[in-house]
Amino acid sequence: MSKIETKYIFVTGGVLSSLGKGITSSSIATLLKHSGFKVGILKIDPYINVDPGTMSPLEHGEVFVTHDGAETDLDIGHYERFLNMNFSSKNNFTTGQVYLSVIDRERKGGYLGKTIQVIPHIVDEIKRRIRLAGEENEILVVELGGTVGDIEGLPFLEAMREMKHEYGMERVISLHVTLIPLIRAAGELKTKPTQHSVQELRRIGITPQIIIARTEKEIPKELKSKLSMSCDVDYDCVIMAQDAKSIYQMPLNFLKEGVLVPIARFLKLPEFSPDMKEWDLLVKQILAPQNEVKIAFVGKYLSLKESYKSLIEALIHAGANLDTKVDIQWIDSEELEKNEEALEQLKYVDGILVPGGFGERGINGKMRAITFARENKIPFFGICLGMQLAILEYCRNVLEIKDADSMEFNPATKEPAIYLIENFIDQAGNQQVRTHTSPMGGTMRLGEYECQTKENSKLQAAYQGQKVIKERHRHRYEANPKYRERLEAKGMVVSGESNGLIEAIELENHPWFVAVQFHPEFTSRLQAPNCVILEFIKQSLEFARN
Repeated sequence: MSKIETKYIFVTGGVLSSLGKGITSSSIATLLKHSGFKVGILKIDPYINVDPGTMSPLEHGEVFVTHDGAETDLDIGHYERFLNMNFSSKNNFTTGQVYLSVIDRERKGGYLGKTIQVIPHIVDEIKRRIRLAGEENEILVVELGGTVGDIEGLPFLEAMREMKHEYGMERVISLHVTLIPLIRAAGELKTKPTQHSVQELRRIGITPQIIIARTEKEIPKELKSKLSMSCDVDYDCVIMAQDAKSIYQMPLNFLKEGVLVPIARFLKLPEFSPDMKEWDLLVKQILAPQNEVKIAFVGKYLSLKESYKSLIEALIHAGANLDTKVDIQWIDSEELEKNEEALEQLKYVDGILVPGGFGERGINGKMRAITFARENKIPFFGICLGMQLAILEYCRNVLEIKDADSMEFNPATKEPAIYLIENFIDQAGNQQVRTHTSPMGGTMRLGEYECQTKENSKLQAAYQGQKVIKERHRHRYEANPKYRERLEAKGMVVSGESNGLIEAIELENHPWFVAVQFHPEFTSRLQAPNCVILEFIKQSLEFARN
């Protein structure tokens, strides 16, 4: 079998960050995948952290967990949701990982006494990781985080330049995402920032073949011609990326803009056309749904909604597949602790969702929301910390164990309904030991684990009768099985288990009250919504109709 000669599409960003390089990369990869190509995707993060696992969600947004337990950038979540594929630790790496591996090799004598330098040693390690991500793929889309001109991005741009030199134009192309700002007072779109950004790329030896022009309003033909001339790209290589109501419109918008024509021309690809019929239908159901459901989202990182990115998208996926608009009512859990007005809002929703999180801030507010859902028979779904708090709420208010607590909030509690399990089998099948003093990075239960569902449970019904399901985890604390007997005696059902660990609970005397220890949002895709989140929206829709 001949080895596939991978072709590479490098995506860089100019002018400023957060322009949508992740959505651009995902969209182009989606179009190529729907055209029948075997496509991979890679995100490079220039920050020095080894991974985003120890970063605050308010600092960097959500940490996305892959099936193999890697804590990665939230863009990997976009890649999986758009492409309906599982990616792994090799699809995201950071400056920290690159330097760590080079220094580790140097300490072991791997460089035979040579002086270790950015060029060639760091750059060679970057190229090795890019090639590794491209293995067995016809096309690899590589997104470089940050903005052209950042000091920390230079070694990655050098790796990109060298790969183009090594493989030639037919295997390596550069796509530059940049901003065309609208000066509102004059009503004018300006190209100068893009010209300067392209000049900066050229200064370091990279000439982009395609410009993705992010803009608020349509770019006229004269402006496209100006961009084409000043940035030295073909006219059909200036691709407009106008603001859209939904990110899932972008593959369709790029298709209309003709982005595949220059990609096919530069990479010498055979003639192809993507099949986007199913995608188009789902997008129409996102933009103009027949039904509507109100969901209370009780969180504590509401100042940066990106902290809950995968969950927000999972709700959109469920809604699209049910032809339903999911109207998220954002409720700050700390406000629920302070005033009754915030609690009043819960009377007007069709479902209550308590997501994951870390630390004790806002937990009493979340528990008030759980009590409200339980007593008023409103569909309830708890995720990770949401499940742990549902157990604590039940212990305190139904079992009347007033001191029931989590060791996360009170390590000395006499009633640890949620505790730290010191010995556990990790995702790779190895025994791990963790204590309160373990380092924060990489000591959680991470990645995909099997969960056995209970016969005739709401959880099993949500997963269409599957007896064993696989979902992803990211947490340090577990439900304490010592309380299980008392909980079950009072009507709480343990509906999911994994190697003796409690994975899911539900209530007998409630229409739909389900909580899970895993993060189902990490496996939700537009074309394959997560089963239990889909069921939660179905139940909320039923509640709204009645």
